[in-house]
Amino acid sequence: MQISFKSILTVGCLGSIMFTLAACSPRRIPPMSVTDLMENRVTLDGVLMKCNQDPSRARTDSDCLNARIAIERLASQSEPAQEAKRTEEFEQSREKRRLTQEKQRQEQEAKTKVDAYHLPLVPVEATAPPAPSPNVSSPPVARESNP
Repeated sequence: MQISFKSILTVGCLGSIMFTLAACSPRRIPPMSVTDLMENRVTLDGVLMKCNQDPSRARTDSDCLNARIAIERLASQSEPAQEAKRTEEFEQSREKRRLTQEKQRQEQEAKTKVDAYHLPLVPVEATAPPAPSPNVSSPPVARESNP
């Protein structure tokens, strides 16, 4: 079995054509993972825009599904962080208000506080007890007697 030059040339041409077509065809880009989308917000926004433009494809496309999962995870991560930030701001404002009220209370006490050791001395006039009047008789006193 002899292989002719013509068949070798045909197989070589077919092989080179297949190689050229395989090299020139666009590669299938693997879908972005959820963690990749969570780390790169610009890409996440781009994928979501693409999914919103073609809603029929968005239901089955793995990029769109991964983007929705990434959005849900980011939202669940940001909610506790926002709540902690709000709590911290509330505590700071409460402490500031408490300090302001304490200062006002101390100022009010300083204004109304009476220091007994530094009060001015006021002379007190001595008054004599009233003298008994001569017309008034004393009440009868009951005496006990021993029989």
